[in-house]
Amino acid sequence: MATEVQTEATGDRRRRQPKVAADSPRYPWVALSNTTLGMLMATINSSIVLISLPAIFRGIHLDPLAPGNVSYLLWMLMGFLLVTAVLVVSLGRLGDIYGRVRIYSLGFVVFTVASVALAVDPLAGGGGALWLILWRVVQGVGAAMIFANSTAILTDAFPADRRGMALGINQVAAIAGSFLGLILGGLLSEVDWRLVFLVSIPFGIAGTIWSYTSLHEQGRRAPARIDWWGNLLFAVGLTALLAAITYGIQPYGGHDMGWTSPWVLSGLIGGVALLVVFCLVETRVQDPMFDLALFKIRAFTAGNLAGWLSAIARGGLQFILIIWLQGIWLPLHGFSYESTPLWAGIYLVPLTAAFLVAGPLAGALSDRHGARAFATGGLLLVAVSFLGLLLLPTDFPYWLFAVLIALNGIGSGLFSSPNATAIMNSVPANRRGAAAGMRGTFFNSGSSLSIGIFFSLMIVGLASSLPQTMTAGLQAHGVPAGVAQAVGQAPPVATLFAAFLGFNPIQTLLGPQVLGSLPSADRAVLTGKQFFPQLISGPFHQGLVIVFTLAIVMTLVSAAASLMRGRKYVHDDGADASVAPAGPVPGGRVPDSIGAT
Repeated sequence: MATEVQTEATGDRRRRQPKVAADSPRYPWVALSNTTLGMLMATINSSIVLISLPAIFRGIHLDPLAPGNVSYLLWMLMGFLLVTAVLVVSLGRLGDIYGRVRIYSLGFVVFTVASVALAVDPLAGGGGALWLILWRVVQGVGAAMIFANSTAILTDAFPADRRGMALGINQVAAIAGSFLGLILGGLLSEVDWRLVFLVSIPFGIAGTIWSYTSLHEQGRRAPARIDWWGNLLFAVGLTALLAAITYGIQPYGGHDMGWTSPWVLSGLIGGVALLVVFCLVETRVQDPMFDLALFKIRAFTAGNLAGWLSAIARGGLQFILIIWLQGIWLPLHGFSYESTPLWAGIYLVPLTAAFLVAGPLAGALSDRHGARAFATGGLLLVAVSFLGLLLLPTDFPYWLFAVLIALNGIGSGLFSSPNATAIMNSVPANRRGAAAGMRGTFFNSGSSLSIGIFFSLMIVGLASSLPQTMTAGLQAHGVPAGVAQAVGQAPPVATLFAAFLGFNPIQTLLGPQVLGSLPSADRAVLTGKQFFPQLISGPFHQGLVIVFTLAIVMTLVSAAASLMRGRKYVHDDGADASVAPAGPVPGGRVPDSIGAT
């Protein structure tokens, strides 16, 4: 009878508990596979829309280049990035308080519901665009829940001597997803734009069920009151700052960009002021959202600074390569504008493949040798690749382009995995959720900032010579001087977005009346595959030089920050749960912290 009771109790226990026990040797791999799926799903969706925008706008019957529609385009890109950057710290802190697995699993649910809503968009035109923007924001909330807690869950599940490998795979999934999204978006949007959102649904459902049935709460709970003032100041300040950067790209008052707009200036100044107040508040509350004391740890501070700068440079690279391929190189080589999103993704495969190889390998090796050499060396390789891309002609030989982007992928892989491992190893166990959220904020805010920074620099480069080039090119093919000058003086942002989306804007800019008055030969040239790419290639290269010069500088500064991280350091949670570094790590290495001798 006792055996039957014991069996029943055991059966009850099995029904209530996840299938793999927390102390099972298999559990770390269950946690790794689930969190890798979550990160891959979230980051694929951060870029899948990027390359699918032409098909999406055609599907909802909206011309993205028409006056007033640029905002729809920008918020389709920025909404997801902005909300993940703003919420990831708060959600990481909530994971410390209420349970990382609980918040992480809920992220799958929110993400999946938003994906369904995006795929069934019932509206068209501006209404359809607003529907997509709204649900992209909701999708971003789910992604932020996943971003904020996945690395903390892995750090809890794996011992220190295997964390680099685990976090390396996780980080490869995170960053590779942003590249894989370009390929997947190009393929799916060729069939139907709704597939871009539908593809996430089965993975979201599977991830939700798998997460709720297999993951355990292993981390140390840190019961605390929610820092409402900190959350509010951070959310409003960062939102104001990133929104101002978004609108700063758009023309204002006869200027090519909107940096002189009172609203943009108010957002920039007000956002920075609120973030300064936020930092002051965080030093005075008992349970801060943003644990500033963690910055006393050298490995944490240096790793996050290096990660933030490299995220800006990498995000800028992604946008520039898409513009370069879709707007110039592919049309020059005979590809139709409609097919350029697909082929741009395919031609970027060397970048993704190189990253997929280098990332896990560097993560595993960093477990034994530390992060500094791999991360710093990787960033130097990235800087070399930027220099090579800067020196390429606009109409480049593809083999050389492939070598340079592969070199960039190797460098990014060497940096990303060891850097994430070093950051997470350096913090106490009861603050891993907050640390993961802070690291995610630096990563996501860097990606958001890259849009404003690199688009602005490219517009500056185009504005210096595009008006004259555009005017002369149109007049050479019979366009009346007044019309050619008016088109040439139009803000270059429309031309830049046209290249980014793989559109030929000449037909839109001139209109059917002007085109109809031209000889058929001139009309065929102006609306063909060669005219626009050849016209924009010179001014584009001037902008390219400015953009990649800044990317090189930022990457070198990031490498210097990485070099300053100190020797290998793993926080000793057995000694205490404070922020101050504990005793030496295995092997007699003494940890480094800012202010320590």
